Amino acid sequence: MPERAESTAVHRKQQILEALAGMLEDAPDTRITTAKLATAVGVSEAALYRHFPSKAKMFEALIAFAEDALFTRIGRLTEEQSGALTQCQGCLRLYIEFCERNPGITRLLTGRALTGESSKLHQQVAQLYERLETQLRQTLREAELREQLRTQIPVATAANLLMAAAEGRVHQYCRSDFRRLPSEGWTEQWSVLIAELMKPVTLPQN
Repeated sequence: MPERAESTAVHRKQQILEALAGMLEDAPDTRITTAKLATAVGVSEAALYRHFPSKAKMFEALIAFAEDALFTRIGRLTEEQSGALTQCQGCLRLYIEFCERNPGITRLLTGRALTGESSKLHQQVAQLYERLETQLRQTLREAELREQLRTQIPVATAANLLMAAAEGRVHQYCRSDFRRLPSEGWTEQWSVLIAELMKPVTLPQN
């Protein structure tokens, strides 16, 4: 019985988070209240609070889900792909595709749905982006060490530029009410960016 009760609680929490993500997608400029969310889930407000003590905790859970999902996939990518630049490209594509598939959560990751919310939530989102950019910096350094490539600007600056390009696509996606897909044209843009950023090391001639 305890296991069944725990399973039911997990399922209900999942329902609540899915409903919240759906409301973030469908009504971006409407204030989401616990009353509206309870109605969408089909439970009482008291039932919501049994699973999450506040709306902020629900937002925290959605952001944590995004971070866990992204970095689990990035971890698998780094194990499966040996080339540093391929890993770098894959990391940004995973981010872009996750946002494309999860528009409600994307409103959180772009900060649009966090206006007026606690600074802790903004810091949680900032931490996710810092982890992504750190991953890019590490991967670009590996490209220099292992693949005889060199960034034309400092590695940290190059990683920031790549992150800004991908993040910009996601902001455009959000601003267009999800009509302008961030993945469209990204492969071509990546090719131009990386060709200018990374050049083969020129070895001195004897």
